[in-house]
Amino acid sequence: MPSTFHDIPRDRPSTPLLDSLDTIDKLRELDEAQLPELADELRLFLLWTVGQTGGHFGAGLGVIELTVALHYIYQTPEDRLLWDVGHQAYPHKILTGRREEMATLRQKGGLSAFPRRSESPFDTFGVGHSSTSISAGLGMAIASRLQGLDRRTVAVIGDGAMTAGMAFEALNHAGEVDADMLVVLNDNDMSISHNVGGLSNYLAKILSSRTYSHMREGSKKVLSKIPPAWELARKTEETAKAMLAPGVLFEELGWNYIGPIDGHDLPTLVTTLRNMRQLKGPQFLHVVTKKGKGFSPAEADPIGYHAITKLEPKPSSNGASKLKYSNVFGQWLCDMAEADARLVGITPAMKEGSDLIAFSERFPRRYFDVAIAEQHAVTLAAGMACEGAKPVVAIYSTFLQRAYDQLIHDVAVQDLDVLFAIDRAGLVGEDGPTHAGSFDLSYLRCIPNMLIMAPADENETRQMLTTGFLHNGPAAVRYPRGTGPGVPVDPALEPLPIGKGVISRQGQKVAILNFGTLHANAIVAAEALNATVANMRFVKPLDTELLQQLADSHGLLVTLEENAVMGGAGSAVNEWLLAEGIQIPVLNLGLPDIYVEHDKPNNMLAECGLDAAGIEQAIRQRLSAQ
Repeated sequence: MPSTFHDIPRDRPSTPLLDSLDTIDKLRELDEAQLPELADELRLFLLWTVGQTGGHFGAGLGVIELTVALHYIYQTPEDRLLWDVGHQAYPHKILTGRREEMATLRQKGGLSAFPRRSESPFDTFGVGHSSTSISAGLGMAIASRLQGLDRRTVAVIGDGAMTAGMAFEALNHAGEVDADMLVVLNDNDMSISHNVGGLSNYLAKILSSRTYSHMREGSKKVLSKIPPAWELARKTEETAKAMLAPGVLFEELGWNYIGPIDGHDLPTLVTTLRNMRQLKGPQFLHVVTKKGKGFSPAEADPIGYHAITKLEPKPSSNGASKLKYSNVFGQWLCDMAEADARLVGITPAMKEGSDLIAFSERFPRRYFDVAIAEQHAVTLAAGMACEGAKPVVAIYSTFLQRAYDQLIHDVAVQDLDVLFAIDRAGLVGEDGPTHAGSFDLSYLRCIPNMLIMAPADENETRQMLTTGFLHNGPAAVRYPRGTGPGVPVDPALEPLPIGKGVISRQGQKVAILNFGTLHANAIVAAEALNATVANMRFVKPLDTELLQQLADSHGLLVTLEENAVMGGAGSAVNEWLLAEGIQIPVLNLGLPDIYVEHDKPNNMLAECGLDAAGIEQAIRQRLSAQ
């Protein structure tokens, strides 16, 4: 196996056994002794293909053996197999008829980075966010039972996803309804347990066997007629299991816990899964894997190699590199924390993505990573704000959707001082519609007490973060993934006047009201049209004085935003004009009422007509129709 990043094969490796598996049935025809060879070839092929396309990396390498064993034992797709998050699902895609399409991964018209129902019957549940697999799998298991179908359901959940409350809600409910399903916890050496070895593997085989299960159920029936004896036997079994396995919590929730076992030991995996497929009721298998298994750099740095870019020469750098918006936030957070001891930073497992690394190191007592628990993150911030702290919640736009009730009920209703730094707003590129921040302006704008800002560039991002932090009440600053236009950032911590926009370019007849980082595109289009550009800055409250001025002096108003047109910033402009009885043509430009498929970000903007050429064309068409 390759031992460095540069050793990842650039030419397609030889994988004769893998290439012979035209269907999943061919996999099940293999001799069990051939499975390790298949796993080696699958790992090598995954290394090569992700090197060609870029994408999630370490998690897939860690579940090679598990993926092979699951498809070998379970009759997929008739048996339902769900992958939580989707980062783990690349080997699954390769084995289920998409091997030759892996070169199109995350590209326009190609394979999705995540499981997707419309892509394959083997993708039984679409996923992008985490911690949904147990709930969805439970729903499938119950529906199968109601239809009288002898179908198995398996949910594979990564240990990071087990930190979300939703996973435990589903675990609790499954025990209550006694559903026939298996949950596989992929504990990828990041948490939970290190109790792996020969004894654990041996016990897993014994405890998952039908013989043990029949003896256990038979003993239960006999001893239940003698309550003291049954209670003694039950406690003895629990004590013995607790000494050898960390599964007492799951047992108490009604699950038959097996493990932990070595997730790279194919014979043990196959034997255990074969046994567990026959068992009734909620079954829980704990496997321990190594994230990045088989590739030394990824094993040593599982976070750094969570995903990689495609292998290609780096372009030469001419001049200083542009700052990412997340870098602007990370620097601001440290600077404001230095200036105000009340600041605390909160993130739901996005320390690296939201660039809280430096803050976590410099201010460890004021840094809180709550894991994949967005609802808890928001209400935690609300509780802190009640006691005089100034929480800053660093969260992706799509992740804040998961805490919408907490945002309203716990923060906004109480008018608490919480600043939301909303990353990944707008289109995000190759990760596709599950990760696109298409709706935050729409779902935030309708909430009373919210201050909502959309910066045009890096410097305004810093200024708006300061504005929101100093504001009394809930505030949100939304900014995109990636780099800005290269505007120098003023190190001062100066706020902007709330609810005030500025004229960026003075023109005639047409006024483009820009909300956010499409400002540079608006300027280019305006130059071609001799149009006015207003950098509105604030979505709520609107600069109605500037809006009135523009309506009085122009014949067409054009609103521009990288958010859904429906209910977004343009809708706010429409509502105000209607309320004031101002009759002027308005053109709302933004994201259409569709899920925009994965592609390069610039291509996605062009598809939506939000690049400079598209903006100009849309305005010219509207002018010609007037």
